[in-house]
Amino acid sequence: MNKVRAGAAEAVADIPDGASLAVGGFGLSGVPEVLIRALYERGTNGLKVVSNNCGVDGRGLGILLSAGRIARVTGSYVGENKEFARQYLGGELEVELTPQGTLAERLRAGGAGIPAFYTPAGVGTQVANGGLPWRYAPDGTVAVASPPKETRDFAGRPYVLEQGITTDFALVRAWRGDHHGNLVFRRAAANFNPLAAMAGRVTVAEVEELVEPGALRPDEIHVPGVYVQRVVALTAGQAADKPIEKRTVRR
Repeated sequence: MNKVRAGAAEAVADIPDGASLAVGGFGLSGVPEVLIRALYERGTNGLKVVSNNCGVDGRGLGILLSAGRIARVTGSYVGENKEFARQYLGGELEVELTPQGTLAERLRAGGAGIPAFYTPAGVGTQVANGGLPWRYAPDGTVAVASPPKETRDFAGRPYVLEQGITTDFALVRAWRGDHHGNLVFRRAAANFNPLAAMAGRVTVAEVEELVEPGALRPDEIHVPGVYVQRVVALTAGQAADKPIEKRTVRR
């Protein structure tokens, strides 16, 4: 039951080239930076990443992206990463864009054992009809396009069929966690982290504060330990490293 690992390097040591990863975070909030850095230092390549976004230049998943370690991204927002745009438009990166709520539900469904579900999001667009560029050719033409999806009417309204997502591994960041893998997320850092934790067959969580079993009340646990296989306790410096994507101030 003790799922604590000695460090991030040990926790990601068996993630192979070509593995699929569900990664928590939204912008730079709640991103498992330490685990991502450990994966970068290990040299893992050809990763298939499922995450809301792919970090920014030099932070989060942007570290792996700039090193050419990511082969495919399933996400819903890509607007703050110039290297992402360059690789996608240059035919170096395959990208499946998904409505944000649909992505969240695909991860949750995969973690709950639900293979597919119907949603109205995307009906009448290329999300349902197909034709979204997944990969460009070097000459700018579309090399791989999204296929059409099944649609069906319920109570006179059309819905599109979306598949649940499960991945080989998941990397998440939690505010508090115990030795059994029970996790608590704080404020905006909850975002996609609980969903990613559910979707991974092997979930690795970096936690800002590691507590003893029994210290977390059952009603405050966001992700039970049954979904988590490995826990890494962060140092005080690592826990305090919380960059802000866009800092704004008021007069």
